[in-house]
Amino acid sequence: MSERSWSLSGVFRSVFGGAEKISDDTWDDLETALISADFGPDLTDEILEELRREVDLQHLTDAKDLRQLLRDLISDRLAAFDPTLKLSDRPAVVLVVGVNGEGKTTTIGKLANYLRTFDKRVLVGAADTFRAAAVEQLATWAERAGADIVKPQQQGQDPASVAFQTVERAQAEGHDIVLIDTAGRLQTKGGLMDELAKVRRVIEKQAPIAEVLLVLDATTGQNGLAQAEAFIEHAGVTGLVLTKLDGSAKGGFVLAVQQSTGLPIKLVGQGEGIVDLTGFTPNVFAQQLVG
Repeated sequence: MSERSWSLSGVFRSVFGGAEKISDDTWDDLETALISADFGPDLTDEILEELRREVDLQHLTDAKDLRQLLRDLISDRLAAFDPTLKLSDRPAVVLVVGVNGEGKTTTIGKLANYLRTFDKRVLVGAADTFRAAAVEQLATWAERAGADIVKPQQQGQDPASVAFQTVERAQAEGHDIVLIDTAGRLQTKGGLMDELAKVRRVIEKQAPIAEVLLVLDATTGQNGLAQAEAFIEHAGVTGLVLTKLDGSAKGGFVLAVQQSTGLPIKLVGQGEGIVDLTGFTPNVFAQQLVG
């Protein structure tokens, strides 16, 4: 098992590391581990109830069997949502949204690199025009990923016009995929969701939007989800990208956020490097999480 897998499964080692038989202590330790991993109290209760039912039904006594049940349960629940990126259109236009500070800009760079490994021509649109630093940061990541970029012609340029120019260039030059960065907050009187709606309208006059991906920082857990609720409600989000899944402390948030939003996890980031963003595979993640 990789070092990354071990880091994810660490919280469950205290439950299953030395135990051979299922005992009251096993159940108490498992409840503590699930809460610690940010599954949340309601989901923790659901999981424990289902596990107890299966243990009784199958007359299980070995802690190893309980661990396997937990892996299977998490995997099955995660697999209830389709993690496939829908990128069949040409160009496939992807809007990336989220609260500033959640890793949105770096995620776009990593996603561009991920798509480039499949020999896709990627064009990035820097439509977070209210932060000059965001534009330059995105340009750096795009260069590292081997992707092209459309930058605003001046600071504060209308984000929708940058999005328009990006899709226009992609159509003219034959890019496969367009990734458009958007603002996480605005320094104007206009509402953020109104601005995003305008960006969508302008793009959809040129091409359909394939995906709207919401970036969430897994280390912020339920707090981060609360901050992002407006995007989920108003931005037409089709999938989630979870960043900073480097340790076990918030691993349960993956399942909790998918169930609470009804949106699939499509990508996960488990490191700071440009290659540390991958597609989401439920059974692999469950194995990494539980160990």
